[in-house]
Amino acid sequence: MLNKKPCEDAELGLRLGHVHRLWRMVVDHTVAPLGLTQPRWTLLVILRHLGEGATQKQLAEALGIELPSLTRTLGQLEQQGLVLRRIPAGDRRVREVVFTPEGRRLLEALDARASEARALLLDGVPDTEREVLHRALRRIERNACHWLPSR
Repeated sequence: MLNKKPCEDAELGLRLGHVHRLWRMVVDHTVAPLGLTQPRWTLLVILRHLGEGATQKQLAEALGIELPSLTRTLGQLEQQGLVLRRIPAGDRRVREVVFTPEGRRLLEALDARASEARALLLDGVPDTEREVLHRALRRIERNACHWLPSR
């Protein structure tokens, strides 16, 4: 019997990319009624993760995007009344980002809808398989970060 492992390993990156795109499409569809596109909801989630008062530079780095792209998305979120940019005391060049009360409320709705999407996507995947998947993905992530010089 032929060993299929090398072929399966070669396809792993393609499969990861495909599953990531499908996952994002399901979440996008689920949160669309909230008026959020993928760049917008991702920015909100990252802002919560970094903490209010994160700088535009920190957000751009965490998202892996250029500052002009971040600035455009922040402008859209400001127009929606979900975030504010403020200038901290002592450095007028820096812009910190904070949630508005409406932004915090929307984040709760986003969490609920994202949870629905996760439940749909993980339906039928036992907890034991999820744990193995998490461990494998963390190992791949560590390997990639170790290999890349900028990380």
